[in-house]
Amino acid sequence: MEIINYDALSHCIRDAVRAELQEHFKKGDSPPAQVNERLLSKKELSEELGVSLVTVTDWMKKGLPFLRLHKRVYFKMSEVLAIMQQKIKS
Repeated sequence: MEIINYDALSHCIRDAVRAELQEHFKKGDSPPAQVNERLLSKKELSEELGVSLVTVTDWMKKGLPFLRLHKRVYFKMSEVLAIMQQKIKS
């Protein structure tokens, strides 16, 4: 008999951690849209951009902005897109 659904619990914990990270890294001068921006895991970012995890890791070494919480890495899509646009222009 399963009392707690593992997937539901995992989803709740992931959402709570993201919410705490967003609150922790929130800047006072950030626009409201960025305050509520969902943080992406490394895997989610790679899937969203259609690149491999190795490519994302390489980009991180080259200056791609990310947030680290212990061993976990998170990205703000707006920051990723901004740095990519900046690289294209230069």
